[in-house]
Amino acid sequence: MTDQNKSCGGGVLPLSQPEIDDLLRQLEGWQRQDLRISKTYPFKNYYQTITFVNAVAWMAHREDHHPDLTVTYNSCRVDYSTHDIGGLSINDFNCAAKVDALFKL
Repeated sequence: MTDQNKSCGGGVLPLSQPEIDDLLRQLEGWQRQDLRISKTYPFKNYYQTITFVNAVAWMAHREDHHPDLTVTYNSCRVDYSTHDIGGLSINDFNCAAKVDALFKL
């Protein structure tokens, strides 16, 4: 992944389908659903889930790109999209890769 076109605001064009397909191949377990990419991370218990959620929140704040999170007792689904451009941006994929790295810690 690359940090080019990091902005998630206006002025950046949505990625094309071939670009999205190429970037999805570089991420393990992420799937496209309409104008978003998502992945569900499994955990042994609530404490591990919330620890992960807090780490994602910290990273999202630093990146200024915030995913939608769906939290259960032992899982967290992460959804990225770039609402301002009405599609997916490179930043969605960069942040997805960073969330994967957090999960592996």
